[in-house]
Amino acid sequence: MGRIDRINEQMKREISQMLLRDFQDPRLEFVSITSVNVSRDLRHAKVQFSVFGNKEQLHLAEEALNRAKGLVRKLIGQRIRMRYTPEIEFIYDESLEYSARIEETLERIKNEQFEDQEDS
Repeated sequence: MGRIDRINEQMKREISQMLLRDFQDPRLEFVSITSVNVSRDLRHAKVQFSVFGNKEQLHLAEEALNRAKGLVRKLIGQRIRMRYTPEIEFIYDESLEYSARIEETLERIKNEQFEDQEDS
């Protein structure tokens, strides 16, 4: 595991803990950090997150995360020793939603095939 990979994992762990312990914002209750990608120069970090819930909860969570960006960056600077504390950008991770849609589609196809077999 390379240096950047270790930093990505450490930042993911720290930000996840912040959401659980440090922030009392109910909009962040169902937010999960899925990955962190820090640039090679350590100046930027893309933090991907998912939200358990509907579109309204997603919008509320995005708003809360974007408002907390500065505090997250400050706490990262205090908790992780790096030359630079990266600028943080929160990005919604659509992969979980996409996987769920694929799973639903496969299940629907399976059920349709089963019904066709019963009719034959």
